[in-house]
Amino acid sequence: MTGKIETVGIVGAGQMGSGIAHVSALAGYRVKLYDISPERIEAGIATISGNMARQVSSEKLEDKERQKALGRIAPANALEDLADCDLVIEAATEDETIKRKIFAQLCPILNPEALVATNTSSISITRLASQTDRAERFIGIHFMNPVPVMKLVELVRGIATEDLTFDTARAFVESLDKTITVAEDFPAFIVNRILLPMINEAIYTLYEGVGSVEAIDTAMKLGANHPMGPLQLADFIGLDTCLSIMQVLYEGLADSKYRPCPLLVKYVEAGWLGRKAGRGFYDYREDPPVPTR
Repeated sequence: MTGKIETVGIVGAGQMGSGIAHVSALAGYRVKLYDISPERIEAGIATISGNMARQVSSEKLEDKERQKALGRIAPANALEDLADCDLVIEAATEDETIKRKIFAQLCPILNPEALVATNTSSISITRLASQTDRAERFIGIHFMNPVPVMKLVELVRGIATEDLTFDTARAFVESLDKTITVAEDFPAFIVNRILLPMINEAIYTLYEGVGSVEAIDTAMKLGANHPMGPLQLADFIGLDTCLSIMQVLYEGLADSKYRPCPLLVKYVEAGWLGRKAGRGFYDYREDPPVPTR
């Protein structure tokens, strides 16, 4: 294994996958973007194009660089199209069963020397690596959302991750002009270990009638100087993702303080998943959005 990365494959063309493709292409890497349907890939590339156009309009990017970057992104209509990638990053939904299935299908296709990474925000890297044929070449590369804007990336080693894998992943992330923090392989790592319990507590505060949606978000924005209220942030992340991370914390650490709020469970069961579903703690069908409680 040489540690040289030229072509990056990304599994998942949603918000996170398209963001990773965006920054990778701008950094000069060839990118292959895969999802379960051509329509999802097209939507992901359209999102990338629109976000880059906004960077041009705000003078953060030159248009010729935008065009070059878009030219480096190619759709991968089948997993087999990722066979020549030096690094493949899984950015599918935060569901361990789905991720395991992806790795089982992906690894036999790849060059034995290729690195495999997951963008999971909470699931054990060691456990996911054990489902592959290359635990020593497997690592967690957790980007923050939205990827083109957020500077931080958490690097997480599994128990079997080799030094060269870690060093290669670090060099890749640094080439994207990101700041790295190294987290140990414990449930939810650093950022979400701290952030999601805060969001869950905000939901408990709503559930117990301590304050309204608007009151809670205003209190945290003006009282703690947060740029976004915790319920608004939960909607932005996706309430299903918030619930998944809280379940990982609750099950992985066996501590009642991580118990997901019943109101969060109810919203997810209702399909009120936040901005992407048009309704969560706010109703996004209204302009401006209005609280749903």
